[in-house]
Amino acid sequence: MEDPFESLQPSDKIKEALQNNNAAAAAAMIQNHLDEQDNIPLNIGITGESGSGKSTFVNAIRGIDNSHETAAPTGCVETTTEITPYQHPTYPNVKIWDLPGIGTMNFPADKYLQVVGFEKYDFFIIISADRFRENDVKLAQEIQKMGKKFYFVRSKIDHSVHDEERSQKKFNEKVTLDLIRQNCVQGLQKQGFQSPQVFLVTSFELHKYDFHKLEETLERELPAHKKNSFLMAMPNISRGIIDKKKEAFQSKIKYLASVSAFIACAPVPGLSMAVDLTMLVTTVTNYQITFGLDKQSLQSLADSAEVSLTDLRSVMKSPLSATEITKELIVKTLSLSLSEAALIAAEEGSRFIPIFGIPAAMTLSFMSTYKALSSFLNMLADDAQSVFTRALGLDTSV
Repeated sequence: MEDPFESLQPSDKIKEALQNNNAAAAAAMIQNHLDEQDNIPLNIGITGESGSGKSTFVNAIRGIDNSHETAAPTGCVETTTEITPYQHPTYPNVKIWDLPGIGTMNFPADKYLQVVGFEKYDFFIIISADRFRENDVKLAQEIQKMGKKFYFVRSKIDHSVHDEERSQKKFNEKVTLDLIRQNCVQGLQKQGFQSPQVFLVTSFELHKYDFHKLEETLERELPAHKKNSFLMAMPNISRGIIDKKKEAFQSKIKYLASVSAFIACAPVPGLSMAVDLTMLVTTVTNYQITFGLDKQSLQSLADSAEVSLTDLRSVMKSPLSATEITKELIVKTLSLSLSEAALIAAEEGSRFIPIFGIPAAMTLSFMSTYKALSSFLNMLADDAQSVFTRALGLDTSV
């Protein structure tokens, strides 16, 4: 059998703890490392001229609508009068900063970055509802001088498309979108930007138009240690994002399983199972919420997609979707798998084998935790794909 800890590549401190037979300390170190990775701060600055749809965009990328109790206030006039951070509802380490419109009385263009505290943001998204104007260009140029990333987003693109459709007898959406994008790019090129990227977005339907391209660009260009925070905070606007979230979760399972294995070396009957259940509840709850399969997220999706909650529930197969994750539910779900139940029983029984019992219990604990989390992750990721497909009114059999 392959060594289940070979891929862990422990740090010097973890190695030292293991050499001193202090498995509990090693487990704590791994868990602390995982917690640190999950709490890396990410600060996104949303800016642009007043009335460009900044606040609606802030709400959209947080996965909530404008009527939510924690939503940034929106309206047909400038509603953002001060610098306001909005935490992501699931990942509080991610903050979306709704910045006042550039060029307003209290935020003049020439002092804008200084006033809003330029240094705190990882990158900026500059939003315009039509063409990018002089203030947008000045802001981008200053950001560029200071060595940070910025991205141009043309908002309310659904309105532009609708207006064009009404005015043309032979309407072609792709041609219209290409013309809008080309017009924005050419305008920015005249202002000195060599290869500007412009993303066409409607905040009310992020799965349409260019938001997926913006997400892919940001993920590609963010520093490695920030990518996971960004990915997990993004709403499920494509099958690709759901797959990426699944891959990110899958990469952590070996570490969680290692924590379980180190706890299993304690010669206390039932301790490993108790710790494992707590870990499974916490981890699976995170899977459920991140995939948008908790009750609140499902209701929100049903409302925005104008489908019934019953319709969304009908495509879900996992007992872990749309319900509270409890230890009892985890045990019940595990008991449905004969192999999983056998591994757990073998782990507890192996403790009483002289000399070889504890190493065997550690290996079995690693295997059972790894298999359980992988199974739960697959279940919920599959349900997330099915729910996303049904919400868009597509054929879920494809």
